[in-house]
Amino acid sequence: MSSDRSYTTQLQAGLGMIDETIGLLRLWERGDSPSKLSEKAIQRGLFSRTTARRARNIVEEMFAPRYLLAQGRPAAALKPLVEKNLPGDDLIQLFFLHTARAQSIFGDFVTEVYWPRYSAAASGLTRAEAEAFVYRALDNGNMRKRWSESTIRRVSGYLLGCCGDFGLTDSGGRGERAIRRFAMRSRTALYLAHDLHFSGVTDQALPQHPDWRLYGLETPEVLKQLRSLAHNGHFIIQAAADLVQIAWKYPSMEECVRAIAQR
Repeated sequence: MSSDRSYTTQLQAGLGMIDETIGLLRLWERGDSPSKLSEKAIQRGLFSRTTARRARNIVEEMFAPRYLLAQGRPAAALKPLVEKNLPGDDLIQLFFLHTARAQSIFGDFVTEVYWPRYSAAASGLTRAEAEAFVYRALDNGNMRKRWSESTIRRVSGYLLGCCGDFGLTDSGGRGERAIRRFAMRSRTALYLAHDLHFSGVTDQALPQHPDWRLYGLETPEVLKQLRSLAHNGHFIIQAAADLVQIAWKYPSMEECVRAIAQR
């Protein structure tokens, strides 16, 4: 999880890029740097319809910030799930998590615009709403330098495009994008709970962690998810008004990933 919350235009490298992410995770091996992975992708023709420059851009601007931080920890967790052919809907929700973490402009758009609109039973999201969010971010100093009007328009489109790629809205079209039902899947909850735990988040702090809000969940709903996971035998939880204690079953993220792949 990156501590840098500055907004960037990196989404232009490819938005959600679901298929490309799956291909790169299959190709990636522990120790691969972004440059090494780029060369492997080029040599093996992973992106046969793109130039070498574009292939490097996909790896270095899109894949690496999302999946190769912390010595490739996200890639190491996700690669076995790809190789075990985890259902696409589950993979997409996990890719969504790592994209929103790496691209804070997207994560904040989801929590500050998408979910309030969803909760209000709005029919869709518009470019105007995305642009208004970007302008507020500029006024709040979220960018390192002032963006041009053309950049604001482009990034607003990227935000909506990402929502479409990850299933929060319908995809395609330049007008309003219809909001789709988006509910956290149980495999996603199991992955996120353990990912936070092995990242050093305490049991007490875990239900309040902001990552859950990417899926529209506040603390009471998170506790409900955790109790459901406990009911399925993944850990033991004791939760009261002012205390959360979890007896974790899996000693490592690798063991958790095995459990996810077997479900």
